[in-house]
Amino acid sequence: MTKKIIFGIIIVVVVIGALAAVKTMQIKSMIAFGASYAPPPETITAAVAHEEKWQDSLTAVGSINAAQGVTVAPEIAGTVTEIDFESGVVVAQGDLLVKLDASLETAQLSAAEAQVELAKLNADRTQKLRADNTVSQSELDTALATLKQNQANADAIRATIEKKTIRAPFAGRLGIRLVNLGEQLDVGKGIVSLQALTPVFADFSLPQQNLSQLQTGLPVQIKSDSYPGQTFDGTLTAINPDLDATTRSVTLQATLANTNQLLRPGMFVRVAVILPQAQPVLAVPATAILSIAGTAEAVYVIEPSTNSAGGLVVRQQIVQTGPAHGDFVSVLNGLKAGDRVVSAGLFKLRNGAPVSVNNDIMPKPSKTPNPAEG
Repeated sequence: MTKKIIFGIIIVVVVIGALAAVKTMQIKSMIAFGASYAPPPETITAAVAHEEKWQDSLTAVGSINAAQGVTVAPEIAGTVTEIDFESGVVVAQGDLLVKLDASLETAQLSAAEAQVELAKLNADRTQKLRADNTVSQSELDTALATLKQNQANADAIRATIEKKTIRAPFAGRLGIRLVNLGEQLDVGKGIVSLQALTPVFADFSLPQQNLSQLQTGLPVQIKSDSYPGQTFDGTLTAINPDLDATTRSVTLQATLANTNQLLRPGMFVRVAVILPQAQPVLAVPATAILSIAGTAEAVYVIEPSTNSAGGLVVRQQIVQTGPAHGDFVSVLNGLKAGDRVVSAGLFKLRNGAPVSVNNDIMPKPSKTPNPAEG
């Protein structure tokens, strides 16, 4: 009985040993497979860092102001009897906008004109009598002075009537009507906004350090969030002679033709003053730049693989970027001309990852991108 137990134990040990040997062989085989396994390459697009010459620019934020803009208001009080415009229309200089009640002044003018007529007859008669030496010179002077006084009174009434006839002081586009028929207007009460939209001004400021680079006549480019991808060209036309004592900045003004009247007074814009000197830069597509923890920037440089399988791999490289131009950004350091970088597919990569390049899967970057295309 004891021999049978010992024999059984021996059999169990042999079976366990055999199983352990099989498992050891399987684990070794899996380790060897894992060590030799190469993941399939990621498909990416590539671009070559290349040198270009870009125009330097000074950038700022600003606002659009009309070359001429007012809220039309009466100089004297009165009741609105006539409205001769529609909200939002374009008017010419001198176009009638509003009439105020001038019935009292019209009656006064008739009386004043009658007095002028009488004074003129008296003056003419006195001049004839003076010629015959029938009246004295003082009587003639009094008659002439009375005529002038009556004429001045009539002119004053005409001026009052004219002020109650409110016209456009210059050509432009009207805003929304602010008055109604029969409304009693006080002096200075707004009737309607009038803005001349061609041309317009872009007002902005730059630090005093840039003052030596500025001169009137430099080209200016304006961009607005209202018109993505569109650039408005203008000219730097005015530089303030004094600086802001608080910010140490200089105020500037650019003039834009605004022929299509897209830019409106009060609009927020981004301004770039284009400097005459072109500077060499190392340019890569903006899509090649990867932000690292929000504090650093990097690119993936494409290099030949050093293993026996060959192919291409990527290496993460920290860079410092500068100004952008369209879909491109300048690299100040970290790259050299001729380096190939990943321009699309960055977020699925890691250091040493194998890649394959296919530049047909993404549109080519442009210096003048147009989001409306495609």
